[in-house]
Amino acid sequence: MASARERAGTAVGRCGAAARHGCLGGAAMTGPYVLGLQDVDVDRIAVVGGKGAHLGALSRIEGVRVPDGFCVTTDAFRRLMAEAPSVHDDLDRLSRLTADDRETVRTLSARIRRTIEEITVPGDLAAAVTGALAGLGEHAACAVRSSATAEDLPTASFAGQQDTYLNVVGPTAVLRHVSRCWASLFTERAVIYRQRNGIDHRTVRMAVVVQRMVFPQASGILFTSDPVTGNRKVATVDAGFGLGEALVSGLMNPDVFKVRDGEIVDRAIAVKLRAVHARPGGGTRDVAVDPARQAAPALTDAQVLGLVRLGRRIEAHFGRPQDIEWCLADDGFRIVQSRPVTTLFPIPGTDDQDNHVYISVGHQQMMTDPMRTLGISVWQLTAMAPMQEAGGRLFVDATRRLASPASRAALLDLVGKGDPAIRDALETVLSRDGFLPSLPDADPVGPPPGGAPAPIATDPAVVTELVERNQASLAALKRDIRTKTGPALFDFLLEAFGEHRRMLGDRQSMQAIMAGMEATWWLNDTLREWLGEKNAADTLTLSAPGNITSEMGLAALDVADVIRPHPEVVAFLQGVEDDDFLDALAKLPGGTEARDAIEAYLDRYGMRCVGEIDITRPRWRERPATLLPVILDHVRNFGPGAAGQRFERGLRKAREKEEDVLSRLRTLPDGESKAAEAKRMIDRLRTFIGYREYPKYGVISRYFVYKQALLGEAERLVRAGVLRDREDVFHLTFQEFHDVARSHRVDDELVRRRKEAFRSYHALTPPRVLTSEGEAVSGAYRRDDVPAGALSGLPVSAGTVEGRARVVLDMARADLEAGDILVTAHTDPSWSPLFVGIAGLVTEVGGLMTHGAVIAREYGLPAVVGVERATRLIQDGQRIRVHGTDGYVEILTTA
Repeated sequence: MASARERAGTAVGRCGAAARHGCLGGAAMTGPYVLGLQDVDVDRIAVVGGKGAHLGALSRIEGVRVPDGFCVTTDAFRRLMAEAPSVHDDLDRLSRLTADDRETVRTLSARIRRTIEEITVPGDLAAAVTGALAGLGEHAACAVRSSATAEDLPTASFAGQQDTYLNVVGPTAVLRHVSRCWASLFTERAVIYRQRNGIDHRTVRMAVVVQRMVFPQASGILFTSDPVTGNRKVATVDAGFGLGEALVSGLMNPDVFKVRDGEIVDRAIAVKLRAVHARPGGGTRDVAVDPARQAAPALTDAQVLGLVRLGRRIEAHFGRPQDIEWCLADDGFRIVQSRPVTTLFPIPGTDDQDNHVYISVGHQQMMTDPMRTLGISVWQLTAMAPMQEAGGRLFVDATRRLASPASRAALLDLVGKGDPAIRDALETVLSRDGFLPSLPDADPVGPPPGGAPAPIATDPAVVTELVERNQASLAALKRDIRTKTGPALFDFLLEAFGEHRRMLGDRQSMQAIMAGMEATWWLNDTLREWLGEKNAADTLTLSAPGNITSEMGLAALDVADVIRPHPEVVAFLQGVEDDDFLDALAKLPGGTEARDAIEAYLDRYGMRCVGEIDITRPRWRERPATLLPVILDHVRNFGPGAAGQRFERGLRKAREKEEDVLSRLRTLPDGESKAAEAKRMIDRLRTFIGYREYPKYGVISRYFVYKQALLGEAERLVRAGVLRDREDVFHLTFQEFHDVARSHRVDDELVRRRKEAFRSYHALTPPRVLTSEGEAVSGAYRRDDVPAGALSGLPVSAGTVEGRARVVLDMARADLEAGDILVTAHTDPSWSPLFVGIAGLVTEVGGLMTHGAVIAREYGLPAVVGVERATRLIQDGQRIRVHGTDGYVEILTTA
């Protein structure tokens, strides 16, 4: 997250340093082209844009003084655009581009701006503006501010995307700068911002706010929540002398005050060498601050506290945290803008006012992307623990477990083994006296009631029985769901969800999972103590039997073996652009065999996909073309029989490692006993560690059955004219979908709002731990054994490897060669087909027993996970060295 100073600069810059304005006066105005600020509110965004609408709303809040002025409406913008028909052709072209087409975007946007600025403002429009200006004083110094309709929205602030001009004097200059504001709708940065937020350039209009300047002693930004931590109870004030332009241009660092519960809890007074003031006659200039004042605070403590009280009043009016631009003149504060803070992660809803601590589900499931509403709802209905939604992600409320001593220790131990950064974040919260109450011991963490899993026999038949039991339940689900439609389908699914949870909570299954994990921990801890060897279990895990996820990766190599001998098939698959390609394969030499191999792979693994915990995500069976880049990479990078060779090589290394460990243990005091104990744990590890992946496979297999049935119901509703599109149901909860099936009525506006919210959630970064105060606590790996300049993380698969970094955020766009090191945000089981073609793994999210770590160990890939901002700090093509034993990454060369 950006620093408070960076956020302050951004907040002022997004409107071109609005915090330096002054106050305006003016009478109410009517007509299509001009409206007084007192005549508009937040319901007039389409007419006066986001900035104008919020200024109008601010002017209605008791005790808030807003510089008076007027808005040049979006009708005026439309009037001007009618004078430039060529702009519309360029807009059509611009709307077909993406943010990656930077050069074309730059060229087109510059041409559109130039065209708009060169248009002579029509006479009736110019007369309306100059007439309104006369109400402020014809030669009054003014601020001319852009106000787009896609600006200062709850989900997109458009900070710094359009322009503001200060100390503009006289009608001619005001009209010229109004034109510049219109043109600034098409700055390159604004165009790219809209593209990234899914906003059509052709639907956005520009209004302009004109206000009379004031010349403040101080100005700055007030965040009613902490912009760094997200804490809603901590307000932050950034302040400097003169106009806010000094902050924007980097001429000075601001004073920073933090206020909580009416008290200043932290302050940093900067040395302010320069300030920006208005020039006589127009414009601004920077000047040196009197040395005697440079280290003086820009605001007194009383002024800081009064400003925060004012900010809380504004926040209460708008109902959410605000980013407020202010200036201080002789007679008090003027508020020149307030916009919602769009970068804060939302807080899960609670029914009480007590403090709560939430743990991210996505960081444990290796899927931190937002989920659609139906995906969240179904996961909640099928999960073993209650979960709450915020920002399109799921969280578990850990408050009770943390508040009681026994369950706290168990929880910290459990999460610490999986992801030390989560444990560190929780310990950070626990270190704050009084944040959580002290409660009697809560239920223990871990398996279902009844205590820890009892010992389980190291017998492969146990795993076989569990798998068969899971397959029988799945077969019954497929059989029984076929005849269910309408409301009866939803009643049936609620019962199926109960069976789903029963399978997840099966005591013997939990025992098998824990047996493999505990054997891993025991071997790593004990062999390090006895032999001084780190992560010995990593090699002992290689090619463990029965791992459905690692088998899926190897099976992709087998598919490549079928395709490789047929050049026409390879050429055809390289040109596939959609998912309707399998039938066409049969027309090519070798195509029937290739199609059958792909179909067989999809029959076994087609229910999987990236982000598979979200039932709304398209499965491989639905979009088989997603797999082709991986399969074609295997065709190019491997020879025949690679799957079997890799498995046998791993098996041989595991056996050699076992013999080495046992023989070395026998040389120690009491060596035979130590070796026998290690042998039991090695057998247990190899018996059960593969099963660790099977319950997730069973969950996702069931999910695909649920999804097919639900989509079938959605298609029936489309045919009945109830739904516009079958995927609209993805933005309904399960119960809402049930209600639609029963009533044949859908709230289209609700669906639209949910779609917009889902789109906005992609810009949010979910924290590992979140408090009910809104504080995002990321945690850290607290280590002092990492070389300077290296990126630290969690070692999850031993070994050291050097190679080319391939930063891949979309599995379908992977382009890997042998020896490459995969760098990505997170991996779930669907990424395992990529693992057979890489030499190492680096992820931003993960833990010792998450799926990516388990598969990396089975394939013998050095891996480091939990590397903060890895996909941004490591550039695609750089040469890096991954230290999978010690948990850090070195960047060796530039890209």
